[in-house]
Order: sequence, then structure tokens, then C-alpha cells
Amino acid sequence: MIVRIISLGLFLFVSLPSFVAHAQDAAAQPWIRPDHAADEAVWGIENGIVFSLWPYGLEHRNERPYGGGPRGLIRVGYQNGEETYLMNFLAIEPIVSGKIEFSEISPSAVDGVWGKLLWASDTPEAGSYYPTARARGVVSQVGGPGQAVEELSVYVFMERFAHGAAPYLKLSIRSDRPEELCIQVFHHEDSTPMDRCAITATMGNYSRLRNLHLKGSVVTSTQLYNGFDGIDFIEKDGYPMSQMLEDTDGYLWALATGDETMDDLADWPVDSLARTKMGWKYRAPFKFTQYWKKEKKTADPSLSVRVNGRARYWSGGSRDKSHYMRIPGGPSFENFELQEKYIPGQRFYYGLSRKTPSELVD
Repeated sequence: MIVRIISLGLFLFVSLPSFVAHAQDAAAQPWIRPDHAADEAVWGIENGIVFSLWPYGLEHRNERPYGGGPRGLIRVGYQNGEETYLMNFLAIEPIVSGKIEFSEISPSAVDGVWGKLLWASDTPEAGSYYPTARARGVVSQVGGPGQAVEELSVYVFMERFAHGAAPYLKLSIRSDRPEELCIQVFHHEDSTPMDRCAITATMGNYSRLRNLHLKGSVVTSTQLYNGFDGIDFIEKDGYPMSQMLEDTDGYLWALATGDETMDDLADWPVDSLARTKMGWKYRAPFKFTQYWKKEKKTADPSLSVRVNGRARYWSGGSRDKSHYMRIPGGPSFENFELQEKYIPGQRFYYGLSRKTPSELVD
């Protein structure tokens, strides 16, 4: 069914007009965005954050990057020179009357397969699913007088969830904040009311994130989940807004880092099971701080930080423990998010930065 959907889309796009070329010299543009409706659904900024929608990955862009992980997720990576590195996935998790759904495992109404179909638009008009970019993204001027700051924005839509939630997102990147993605959450008029709509970074095990930086403390996954060796998630209580770091610009922060050297992170076991899990081997040439932040003045008192952990890499849903490889170095944080009561238009900021937590917050 998915093959037929893609084939139909590829047939249709030939009748669509090409995008109007950007007025400025392309070489002077920091933006990574489609030139034509038929291009891959990838947007971002040079030497900074990049995101894409299924069926397009982020790595090996010279080979037209199909795939790159499950459906129903926004791929997020980092562009550096000639290479782009996939670093995490963002999932959409609306809650209605206490019931949560997950965009990557909630079945599609089109084919019944796990993962909601996601598509892009330049406007808040949803349209319908399309397998290629179709949207260039809108570049606008932001900031005060005399500030030469641009912002690239793309709307991301998705299929309705089974419990009736119909959220959609606006993703934005500023030219003066190239390592940061602003995420706004909205809903369609006919959506079932949502208690909350979390945007969660779901692949912390790839970077082996083990340090959660909060106000006055660093929570470590190896201590928090000491002794855990199961194949499922493990979760403890979250952390309220009062435990988030605060900067002088009025932002609240939660930051996650690894605890290994670059050599240790890039190293990989050589046993037969490890050879089947090479997708989890770290490929970027440097480490990142991953973070969530929120403007304090817009924060609801319900705001909190949530993490969960895994001791073994995900292995496709099998219940056979022998299929699950232990994460080198011990349990790490897998999901990492801010939770807040749903407020239409609420903003969260997700970052992939080469700076340390103290450099970012101080």
C-alpha cells in the first residue's frame, strides 16, 4: 500500500509547477530547503539543525536519502560541511481524557501499518498527504530594527489519531540560532480536546545520553536505573519546572549530555549481535548537548521534564531478550521531553548544540 501511495505521489508531482527560485544568490543562503515540489522533504540551516519527514532520511544525501527510521517521526540531525548526521527523532504524543497515543506506533488509517503519515505545507491549511516536499518553507525577517535575522518556517500535518486528537505543528529555525528548532503546537477545529500534546525526543540511546542537567544537580541514568537490565523502558518521577535551569533571558532549560569520551562513544563491539545493530553505532565526528527550553513567562505551572531509560537497544518489538544488545556503558536516557498542559500555539525549543550546558545557559 505504501509503495502505491508513493508511486501515486511521484506521478502527480509532474503536473505541479516548480517552486519560484529564491531571489538571492543560492550560494549566499544559509537555508537548506527544497527547490521543487518533487524534492526530498528536508529543511534546515547550513552548519546547524536539519529535519526531514518520512520517507526521507538525513544521511547520505547524495544518494537520495529514503528511509532513515520508522514512519510517524520527524528526523532531526545536524549539518556539518558536506555531511548531515541523524541525531534523534521527534514523536508526537497527544493525550485525550488520559489516554496517550504515539505517532510512530499509532496505525495509519491508510494502510493499518504503524506510524502516522506526516506531510508539510507553507501555510496552516492542511491539504493532504504527499510523499515529496511540496513546501519550500517560508523565510521571513524577525528580530528588532537593524537586526538581519531570518527565520525558516514549515507547517507539519499528520493523520488524525484514533482518540480524535488532530494536532499540527509549526517548525521554525532562526539564522541567529542555527542549533535550535522552535516547535509550536496547534489543533484543527474538529479535534477532540487534548489534555496534553508532548513532543518527545525518542532516540537518546544513540548518543548514550546519561547526564540530565537541572538546577543545582546532574541526574545520571546509571545511578537512577542502577541494576536494571530489562528489554523495556524504565521510568521514574519527572522533574517540576522549579528544578529547571534558568538563564538571564527568561528561559527555562533542561539539558542532556553523554558521559563518555569521543573515542569511547565511537567505539563498537565486534560480536555477532553488535554487527546486527550497526545502526546504533555513533557516526557524528563530535558530541552534542541536547536540550529543551521554554520561555518562563509563557510556561504553565504544569510544566515538567520527563525522561525514561533503556538498558538495551530497541529491537523491533521482539520479546526475546537475546535479540536486545546491552547499551555500552550502561542504561541511558531514551525519551527526553517537556510536558505541559495543552495550550494552543504553545512553544517548545529543542536544541542540538556543540556547546556545553554551562556555555548554553550562562
